[in-house]
Formats: sequence, structure tokens, C-alpha cells
Amino acid sequence: MRKQLVPIILLLTTALFLAGCADAPKQNDDSDRVEENQSTENQDSTKVNDSLDKVDHKAEVEAKLDSDQSGSDTSSSNETSSKETNDTNNKVNTPLSDYSSKEIEFARIWLQFGANQDVDRIYAQHIPSGKPLNSNDESTVNYPEDVVQLSGTRLVDGVVTYSSNGDGTINIYNVPKRWDGHNPAGEEFYKKIIEDTERRSVDLGEDEKVEQLIRILELD
Repeated sequence: MRKQLVPIILLLTTALFLAGCADAPKQNDDSDRVEENQSTENQDSTKVNDSLDKVDHKAEVEAKLDSDQSGSDTSSSNETSSKETNDTNNKVNTPLSDYSSKEIEFARIWLQFGANQDVDRIYAQHIPSGKPLNSNDESTVNYPEDVVQLSGTRLVDGVVTYSSNGDGTINIYNVPKRWDGHNPAGEEFYKKIIEDTERRSVDLGEDEKVEQLIRILELD
């Protein structure tokens, strides 16, 4: 009986050993699959994290650009507002800001060179180049340049005939408000007036006095 059990036991042992050997490769395959799945999951997680990092970086860049643009717009707005405020203040503080440059020029010249400051009216007449100094005298010569003639309502008010040099100076012509009528005076007489023009600098004068004269100006 004991001899019969030995072969049976050996047979069972062999069968169990073979079954164990058969399961080992399967377990190894399952382990490999688990590791592969974990690796894939790790790669997917890394990709997701990279994508999130890129999104966060892009958001940060856009936020910075928006902030810079907002700061630039605010700075530009402040500069514009400051300039407008300064311009407004300058306009308020300058009595002559409402008048043209020509009006200011005429008033300043009369204030400095006009014979009578207590005038009722100041007439400003533009005389173009080529016009005669004395239209009532055939022996007269013509103005070599454009001039302006400022005069009052009376002879006693005087007259200022001048051309502007555009640099704060003028050329004054010694032309009377009314010629004496002793014609012909002769071409040399008139040429001497042209040659003897006097170059003078124009003072700014007091704004209040200049404005008073502007108010009585009458332009042609």
C-alpha cells in the first residue's frame, strides 16, 4: 500500500510544480502591463501639467500686457490733462491771448512809436509793394516792399509807416500822414525816404496798455 502511495504523491507534486511554472509567466505579463499602464498615466499627467503651465504663463503674459497698456493709457491721459490744464491757465493769465498776432503787433508799434497815445481810433492800412509813396505826385517812387501804415483820426495823432522783418524789428519809413502838396517833389526826394528807413526793435510793452490800443484798432 505504501508503495502505491509514493507514485501518486510524486505525480501530484509534479502536477503542482508544472501548474506553478505555467502561472509565473502570466503573473509577469500582468505585472508588466501594470507598470506600462502606470508609465502611460504618468506621461499623460506630465502632458496635462505642461499644458496647464503654458496656459498659466500665457495668462500671466496677457495680464502684464493689459497692465502695461492700462498704465500707458493712464500716463497718456494724465499728460494730456496736464497739458490742457496748463494751456487753460496760460490763456487765463495772458490778457492778449484772445487777440491775433497782427492786432498785437499794430498796438505795440503804436504804443512805442505813435505820436499821440490819447487817440480815438487807430487805422491800420496795408500797402502792397509797388504802390507809390505819394499817389498825387508823378515824380514819386514806389514802395519796394509791403508796408503797414498806422494813423489816427487827426493830423496831430501822427502816422507810423513800416515794414516788418519778422524778427522783432521793423523798418520805419519817414512818410507824413498828408503830403504838403508841393509837387513835383522830385524822384530823388522820394528815393531818399526809401534809403533812409530806420530799423528799430519793437518792445513788448505792458499788456494792459497794448490791449487798450487793440480795442480802438480798425483794420482795412
